[in-house]
Amino acid sequence: MSGAPAMAVADCHNDLLLAVEHQRRRGYSDPFGDFWLPQLRAGGVVLQVLPVYTEEEFVSTGALRRALIILETARWMADVHRTDVAIAENGPQIEEIIASGRIAMLLALEGGEPFGADLGLIDGFARLGVRMASLTWNRRTMLADGVGVRSSGGGLTPLGREAVSELERCGVILDVSHLADAGLRDVLEVAGRPVVASHSSCRALYCHPRNLSDDQIIAIARTGGMVCLNAFGGFLSETPSLDDYITHIAHAVSLIGDRAVGIGADFIDDVLHIVDPILGGALADEFPTVPNLESPADYPSVAAAMADRLPLEAAQNVLGQNLIRFLKSML
Repeated sequence: MSGAPAMAVADCHNDLLLAVEHQRRRGYSDPFGDFWLPQLRAGGVVLQVLPVYTEEEFVSTGALRRALIILETARWMADVHRTDVAIAENGPQIEEIIASGRIAMLLALEGGEPFGADLGLIDGFARLGVRMASLTWNRRTMLADGVGVRSSGGGLTPLGREAVSELERCGVILDVSHLADAGLRDVLEVAGRPVVASHSSCRALYCHPRNLSDDQIIAIARTGGMVCLNAFGGFLSETPSLDDYITHIAHAVSLIGDRAVGIGADFIDDVLHIVDPILGGALADEFPTVPNLESPADYPSVAAAMADRLPLEAAQNVLGQNLIRFLKSML
């Protein structure tokens, strides 16, 4: 792609917005510039999807206000670092930002709590620049059940089905990561536009409810959508390694080809330790880090490992070109 380096990286999921908001509240003047931007640059990232996640304490009250605060954090980052990053809201902007040598940032909602039953707010979030959204995180919402409550067998609620239609009407891409299996089944029945799994891996290789079955991966691709592979160690294997991550990528490619697969690394360890250092330490065993796969700065290692397992063009597609093409076509 014009203006992009040979192994340009486009990542469909990094929770750094939440971390930056917490760091600023603690008095850091420029946590994005000091900590996150150097990592993105070192990793060759040209496009980053930035989800807005609602912490548990804000779910029942304050989800809308919390989302607006975090979205404003993204605007602050783009303003302070305008020579390095810019928020992209459509395909031509993605092209222009990347061609200029800056990082295109795409805003997303991780879970429907900020709009809840007020589906008219979806259009409001779209006007604020949100271009991707999921209906739920692991928990239950009034729209759908997440994988954390999958034993209920709940899928989309009637309101959730309406939300899918409204997201599509507003041009917001539907993200199906975190949905319970029944909810994903329902989405695939009612969706009229391509959907994306922004950060999920392969259940056939490691049986975890956050991972996707082969049939689900194929069904998502049949919508014209994408599956972006999660690098979190707990979703890869019992003893996760960089090679395990590449194996998940290669498996997805074997199912749906190298033009429907991307990356959504979800580097959660740094974010968790910043947002809640005590909890982060306590959960260290449950959040295993993967050597050479711990931050965006490690993407050159991912690129090298991928090039050893996939043809060069396929590796380039998965690392970034597919997601760039997909977002340009959808927006």
